Amino acid sequence: FITKRSFSQYLTVNIMKKNKAKFIATWIAVPVFIICFILDIITVVLGNFYVKRIEIYQEPFLQDTSSDRIHFLNTANSDCILIESNGHFALIDSGEGDNNPRKKYSHSGFENTVIDYLNKVCKNKDGLIHLDFILGTHYHYDHVGAFHRIINERNIVIDKAYFKPFDKKLDKKYEITRWKTDEIASQIINDLNNNKIELISRIPEVLDFEDFSLYLFNTKNVSDLYGKGENAGSIGIKVVKQQKSVFLASDITASTGLEDLVMDKIGKVDILKAGHHGYFGSSSAKFLKKISPDCVIVTNQLGKVYPNVKWNFTMSAHIPFFATYDHNGIIATFTDDNSIVLTDNIH
Repeated sequence: FITKRSFSQYLTVNIMKKNKAKFIATWIAVPVFIICFILDIITVVLGNFYVKRIEIYQEPFLQDTSSDRIHFLNTANSDCILIESNGHFALIDSGEGDNNPRKKYSHSGFENTVIDYLNKVCKNKDGLIHLDFILGTHYHYDHVGAFHRIINERNIVIDKAYFKPFDKKLDKKYEITRWKTDEIASQIINDLNNNKIELISRIPEVLDFEDFSLYLFNTKNVSDLYGKGENAGSIGIKVVKQQKSVFLASDITASTGLEDLVMDKIGKVDILKAGHHGYFGSSSAKFLKKISPDCVIVTNQLGKVYPNVKWNFTMSAHIPFFATYDHNGIIATFTDDNSIVLTDNIH
């Protein structure tokens, strides 16, 4: 039998144990947060110091049909990258659209931002935007969400579309049930078919695009990465002109194991577009050492780049890094004298 007194004693003991556990947890958590905060400040200061090595100018947008450029659009923490060469254009990912299934409430994506930018940069004399091709690196909405609008836009003409077949064996269960990766993939394929745009699902490893050579990595899904998540299906792209190169790392991360699979094949690059927006698991010290970029562009804002990733940039690799949000977009221009010039404020 449990008396009122014994029950009261039981409650008192358990409350004391819980309070003690909370006390210990608090004294462990608080110093950890303080240390992370201090380290974050140190990495930002060092990052700002390293940035001084590289001059970055405001983009004048001179009309030059012979330009070879990579436009990193400011679409907050999503990817939209426009490649330009000799008056030809190709779009790698599209930025986030207006109907992200991960958002419970209505929100504004970047469909208008991207289309306005394409009208500003790509429109020809006939009022048309001609894209030689579009490519989706994987089926997360922050990478391909705005393609629905872009594909169906009347004044945008698309010759080809490169998308790997959707592979549900890659995805974690919540990516299908909550993030609707399968539905996102189906909608894009339907849009392409409805607009009679050629779909290429067998992704080539090399694409020639005017003055650029594009080398594509992870063009076929690897069974060893099944269950690691949609990011494990990300296509990485190395853009090369003469001896200069930029690697577009999509959402390639160490945490999925994809960094280890591709880094030996990539080789040295001049600029890295950081994988997974600088979130946890991306841009490991090992990966940065292997490809050895001179600078990094992060499609995010500085405050959302994870402290450990900033640490890898600054303390491990001593690399300057730029966030597209804080620079309102960045363009990397490949010059004919074998250099790359960075400009910002492109929106």
